[in-house]
Amino acid sequence: MNRTGLLIALAVAAVVGVVFGLYPELDLRLSQPFYEIDRGGNKFGLRTDDMLIMVREASMWLITAIALVPGLALTIKLMLPRTKLKVPGRAIVFMLTTLALAPGLVANIILKDNWGRPRPIDVPQFGGSEPFKPWWDPRGVCPKNCSFVTGDGAGAFWTMAPAALAPPAWRPAAYAAAVAFGAGVGVLRMSFGGHFFSDVAFAGVFTFIIVWLVHGWLYRWSTASPMRWRRTTRPTCCWRRARSRP
Repeated sequence: MNRTGLLIALAVAAVVGVVFGLYPELDLRLSQPFYEIDRGGNKFGLRTDDMLIMVREASMWLITAIALVPGLALTIKLMLPRTKLKVPGRAIVFMLTTLALAPGLVANIILKDNWGRPRPIDVPQFGGSEPFKPWWDPRGVCPKNCSFVTGDGAGAFWTMAPAALAPPAWRPAAYAAAVAFGAGVGVLRMSFGGHFFSDVAFAGVFTFIIVWLVHGWLYRWSTASPMRWRRTTRPTCCWRRARSRP
């Protein structure tokens, strides 16, 4: 979680935002190959594939299992206050806060329920009836649970949070795995006709920025925060008394 990662995320946001803003038909072109997969008269036929449906469900269960680790540790501590935390306190706050903010508040509540961009499967170019909108235009007719951004993708990209807590030697591989996981889930949602490419890209960008900010608040910037404060020295009187002993 350094400045290089933030610069990369901002660069991705700038490139995708400008390119797909000026040429919104790119979103349609990237979804077209999935639309042409016809199974039993169903366009976006991969959405009926039992194996891919299982893969989607498994990915959601994996995210849930990761989130349960700090959740259970906190629950045990609240129920049994005398027990030692099984997960460091800052790690619990970091993981649960980023989970609540990124896929929870930003993706599923603020954006998906208020940004009226229709899903690919609902636009006329792919057999639907709701007018296509570019990523930047929230004035679509989708009433709720809309296309921008992908909630599943945001949840998958959230695994960058536990990746940030991996041992330093493993951290680059953990970040790469988290990004690949998020991208894979995003492509899977595209193949089902549920989201456009820009929905996936911005889900990753927004999630990373939230993870980066919360990580900075807890681990890098607030050195005076009570959560980081530790009493590492004894009182002066006691130290002097100890030194006065022969």
